[in-house]
Amino acid sequence: MNNTDLFDFVFMSMTVLTGVGAIDVTMPQSQYEFARGDNITLPCSFKSAININTAEAVTPIITYYYPIKKTSITPPYKGRVSLDVDVLNGKANLKLSSISLADNKEFECHVQIPDDEDGNQAASARLVVLVAPSTPVCKIQRTAQYGQDITLTCASAGGSPMPTYSWKRYCEHNQPVPQDPQITDKDGILSLYNISKDTSGFYICTSQNKLRAATCNLTLSLMPPSVNAITTGGIIGRVLAYLIFLIIIIIIFFFCQNK
Repeated sequence: MNNTDLFDFVFMSMTVLTGVGAIDVTMPQSQYEFARGDNITLPCSFKSAININTAEAVTPIITYYYPIKKTSITPPYKGRVSLDVDVLNGKANLKLSSISLADNKEFECHVQIPDDEDGNQAASARLVVLVAPSTPVCKIQRTAQYGQDITLTCASAGGSPMPTYSWKRYCEHNQPVPQDPQITDKDGILSLYNISKDTSGFYICTSQNKLRAATCNLTLSLMPPSVNAITTGGIIGRVLAYLIFLIIIIIIFFFCQNK
């Protein structure tokens, strides 16, 4: 099985086992979700019609051969994995400490008992490691000028599962503003069309997954075109007046020189 880790509980008893039956190995759920860094348990149960010799003590294991007490733990898991076994009650629970994204995979519990090979000898479950979204970064793409189309972007560097994004706008009185139907909000990209003073405001982006949420914000400010026009017109008018005044002075100067 691809991307699947196996933990075995193998019985190798020298005692003659009698009886006919079928082993049944189960894991209660097909998927488990935990936050990164948690210490977790993946439960595994088994049933057999064969009598099992429980005279030897059972130790926490990954692969354990009963009753010869042979244990095998693969190097990546040494120091943070154990198997909680209760033979009488048919339990073999896998314990993992400080789980990381590397543990985001399928785990299979396999129980092998001599003379009991019929039935279901294995069960599997998916371990989903949850990672909170990192604090997103909000940006304005292009210069915010009156009448232009611009986009606001929001993105988190990490998160498992992948976070979803949503934008909200607030006015100067910190009141939420209903979103314009012409505005599109997809995958953290907020597209604003033909922007005006009414587009100004305080924008908050929320990045969220099953574990928790994180936010970033920015302020969009615009001046109406009339103000820009008046400002530009005033500057041009002053420049023209200065040039006219300068021309008059030059004419008077030459007129006086010719007398």
